[in-house]
Amino acid sequence: QVQLVESGGGLVQPGGSLRLSCVASGNIFRFNVMGWYRQAPGKEHELVATISSNGYTNYADSVKGRFTISRDNAKNTVYLQMNSLKPEDTALYYCNLKSGLNYWGKGTLVTVST
Repeated sequence: QVQLVESGGGLVQPGGSLRLSCVASGNIFRFNVMGWYRQAPGKEHELVATISSNGYTNYADSVKGRFTISRDNAKNTVYLQMNSLKPEDTALYYCNLKSGLNYWGKGTLVTVST
């Protein structure tokens, strides 16, 4: 059984920054891919960024240059540093782990507003 626990969401003004964290626990394959997805009200679930256990990263075009994904393999933790946040970044952010199967966290809410 694999569990993912996210933290770090909250309310931030446009132009501000937030850092999301996700800790994975359980039976995790040595090679895996961790990432972040998001879903805004009335919109489809979408990829934000992913990072493999060997460091390969992938970003959505909408966040390139503003968001940075990183991970600590020893801690089974993935981070998402979000800078220059925009109101359109408001969404529920979900942590994802691909390790044989596909696992999801419960989500952490990010609200960008004045």
